[in-house]
Amino acid sequence: MSYKSERSFERSMIPHEYIEELTRRTDIVELVGSYVQLKRKGRLYGGLCPFHSEKTPSFYVYPDTQSFYCFGCGATGDVIDFVSQLRGIGSKEAAILLAQDFAIPYEDSAGKTNRPRQQNTDEQNYQHMERYCSRVLLDYYQLLCRWKEDYAPQTPENGYHPRFVEALQKLSLVEYLLDELLCGDIQARASVVIEYGEEVRKIEQRMAELAAADEAAAQNAGRQHGTADER
Repeated sequence: MSYKSERSFERSMIPHEYIEELTRRTDIVELVGSYVQLKRKGRLYGGLCPFHSEKTPSFYVYPDTQSFYCFGCGATGDVIDFVSQLRGIGSKEAAILLAQDFAIPYEDSAGKTNRPRQQNTDEQNYQHMERYCSRVLLDYYQLLCRWKEDYAPQTPENGYHPRFVEALQKLSLVEYLLDELLCGDIQARASVVIEYGEEVRKIEQRMAELAAADEAAAQNAGRQHGTADER
């Protein structure tokens, strides 16, 4: 039996209503965005495919249909297929993994219910934390890239802006951590979550404070400009 046939057979064992419930509750953009740096392109989101090596993005997420498709390698499917292919597990295991995030009892085609056990709570918390770290670090990486470009000194005589210095100091580490979270095995991902989890929380808080300060400064500058025009 081919891989596709085996996967189709596995999916046929999952009740259709259960698949619909999972896809309804799971935001595919948020799920995929935890592992892939997505950019909005109209009503779609595009990025580098996580299933094969490429330099030009050919992987697209379709929010309207809760699906994805890669024009490079042909990978396609819904949230269950994404988790299944990304983790290298079967469709049933992927469905159960997703269900744990929402505490949805898994019921197979034979009517047997596998309810999330209490001991799964730690695994759920870890999965949430892993996705949280990926999201925050992706935002921070994009911010550092902008800082490196926007605050680069224009002449040798210009001093280095603190944000430019931070970009130079942090970019390599953040890129390494993202590589571990997006491409590493379970041990590598867990190491990042455990070792840098608290630091990631601080990064998110600091980014929020900086965004608020920048917005306040922009509003103040606008008011001053308006006052000058009145004069």
